[in-house]
Amino acid sequence: MQTLYPALPRTARRTSIPLPNNAPPSRRSRCGILAASFAFNVAFSAAFVFLLAAPRPLAAQDMQAPQRLEDLIPDAAVEDPEAWAGNGISKEIDQEDDGYADLDPDSPLAEMAGLDDPLPDEAEELPQLAPLEPDEDIRFAEVEGVEDQVGPVLADARIEAVGAELSLAFPDETAAFPMREEFVDRFKSLSKIEELSSDEASIAQVAARARQDQELLRQLLDVYGYYDAQVLRTLDGAQSAVESAKAQGDAAQNAGPRSAGGEPTVRFDIIPGARFRFGTVNLGQLDKAPDHESLRAAFGIYPGDPMSSDAIIREQFSLDTALGETGYPFAEINAPSLLVDHARSQGDLTMIVLPGGKYVFGDVNSDLPDFLSGRHLQNIARFDAGDTFKRSLMLDLRRAIVATGLVSSVTLTPREVTAPTAGQPGVVALDVGLTKAPLRTIAGAIGYGTEEGFRVQASWEHRNLFPPEGSLRVRGVMGTQEQLFGVTLRKNNFGGRDRIATADAYISSLDTAAYAADTVALRGTFETVSTLLFQKPLSWAVGAEILATDERNRIISGVPRPRQTYFIASAFGEATIDTSDSLLNPTQGFRLRGFVAPEISRTANQDYFYVRAQVDASKYQQVTDNVVLAGRVRGATIKGAPLFAIAPSRRLYSGGGGSLRGYGYQAVGPKNDFLEPVGGRSLVEISAEARVKTGWFGGALSVVPFLDAGSVSISSTPDFRFIKYGAGIGVRYESGFGPLRVDVGVPLNPDENDSPLAVYVSLGQAF
Repeated sequence: MQTLYPALPRTARRTSIPLPNNAPPSRRSRCGILAASFAFNVAFSAAFVFLLAAPRPLAAQDMQAPQRLEDLIPDAAVEDPEAWAGNGISKEIDQEDDGYADLDPDSPLAEMAGLDDPLPDEAEELPQLAPLEPDEDIRFAEVEGVEDQVGPVLADARIEAVGAELSLAFPDETAAFPMREEFVDRFKSLSKIEELSSDEASIAQVAARARQDQELLRQLLDVYGYYDAQVLRTLDGAQSAVESAKAQGDAAQNAGPRSAGGEPTVRFDIIPGARFRFGTVNLGQLDKAPDHESLRAAFGIYPGDPMSSDAIIREQFSLDTALGETGYPFAEINAPSLLVDHARSQGDLTMIVLPGGKYVFGDVNSDLPDFLSGRHLQNIARFDAGDTFKRSLMLDLRRAIVATGLVSSVTLTPREVTAPTAGQPGVVALDVGLTKAPLRTIAGAIGYGTEEGFRVQASWEHRNLFPPEGSLRVRGVMGTQEQLFGVTLRKNNFGGRDRIATADAYISSLDTAAYAADTVALRGTFETVSTLLFQKPLSWAVGAEILATDERNRIISGVPRPRQTYFIASAFGEATIDTSDSLLNPTQGFRLRGFVAPEISRTANQDYFYVRAQVDASKYQQVTDNVVLAGRVRGATIKGAPLFAIAPSRRLYSGGGGSLRGYGYQAVGPKNDFLEPVGGRSLVEISAEARVKTGWFGGALSVVPFLDAGSVSISSTPDFRFIKYGAGIGVRYESGFGPLRVDVGVPLNPDENDSPLAVYVSLGQAF
């Protein structure tokens, strides 16, 4: 059936197209016109313009009558195309009225045939379409975000909830997947769904994360050797219409977890299958090493063992350590490769090992012998020439060189001196490359304390003025209570690793609440110490000093105190046993320190001999992940001389941040009629505190409540007549170099002159 559409009135601007007079001739026939493209185009354009100028058919005329091309071409154009084209369009045609100029745009359209048929009744019921038979050849396209599973696959599964939106389903038998807990923890730390669980996500976003987690699960299963495992995911809330229809009924009840808030949740059903095992294990030339049996035992993977990528990495590291610790400085281990055969359920491991021969240590050579000689470096090393090469000892020497503070970079390179022969190891020398660090240091500090007032100190140091490692340090202090000038000579690593020889001479004037002392002293020590890099279970020190001190020449409230001069010679020794796990912030272990110093004192034309002794013990116990309990006990005594024969600066006092908190420095003990501490000959202190992590600042901030008690007695045996208590709370902030400590203490039974509050700031714990 043909449908006629009304011809809408339209206007068109007719354009005359002038043509050049030198157009080329063409044949005077219809075929010639069609063959000559230029002439034909000109003729056709003119004919089209002519057609536009012709009268339009009326609306009632048949618009479907076909027209031929010949009818559109005028006869004049056929007989002589050149002449016709040169004449152009006549002005009469160009100016002929097209009959539409006066048409009113608001005039109604002419009536069209076929438009009078009545429209169907809106109330009329349309006939029912016949149902189509299902076509089994039709397949629905898979849509991203719509899962294949509508319900769980493992009916009797053990469900492990990873988060509110995520769970894993395993076979109920533990033997089917024995590493389930470790696997879940590992997956939880890497899961994209769990990582972004706090974000509000659409179903499509959750589906995308589920696909990533599904791939992650496959990779983790490969790590544990389950190469034929299946991971099926169920996304509750993202089912298609077809799946929703299938999910009605009992299946909808087991479609997986649903979060309390109605958020889309994901469940992964894991069917591990059989665990693959190692087939052949190829370790290259390892069997050619002299110690091949012990080295092979260090690589604990054998044919038939369950496959595990973690085991390969772990055992590779173990073998590399064994090679480095048993004399193989040039050993090489190529990257392992694993060929998995699904038909055999096995994987063949290839890891080529090139041992490179066994060696012992030779000499240590320095490229800067006048700065740090090879002999000195050999002296601080923990090995001797002829010892079996150990990589750990070479790295230990490197750390020791860095710890001197004299170099900015160090390289140690093993160099073959003698090649291994049959049954005999070779010899390697260690070539040490050094880069000097700045050796001179100027330091200064300005401070103020409520107990000691203002204090300004400065120092200059050259750390290698007397090579190797001989330093000179000049220091000075100016303050409200203290003035000092001193010179220190120090020789690090003197005669061995971490052994220090020191000579110190100083002049000082000190005015504290307990005494005033003007002192000239010379002191020498030889010690082995614990450092932040090398914390030792046992450290010790021995030394001697001589001094002259003029003390207690003070005037308070217009009342002069008697002046007394002391000449003292002393020898001393101390030892520390340290089993704690940290020098600055211990959480386990204990420390025990003992100090003894026999002294001779001459004062008031009389000689006195006495012994000073002190014992400190501290214990640290971590009771939970966030709480450490710490306790300290200190006891000290001076035996052999009366109190007045002992210089006030050598007597025993208590009080302060490292002693009895809540009281001033040296403010606890027997006092005279002017309430001045006079010191004693025995001391007992007890401290307890709890170091509780708060979780603030990334777990770096801790709160520390504490309780201290102390007593100082005039006799050499404690009588506890003057016992004081202090309590308070502090905070610790874990920095990269140790805890920063701020303690606020209050005296529980203060004297008249004691402050109501004391604040202590330092680096490291109180004990």
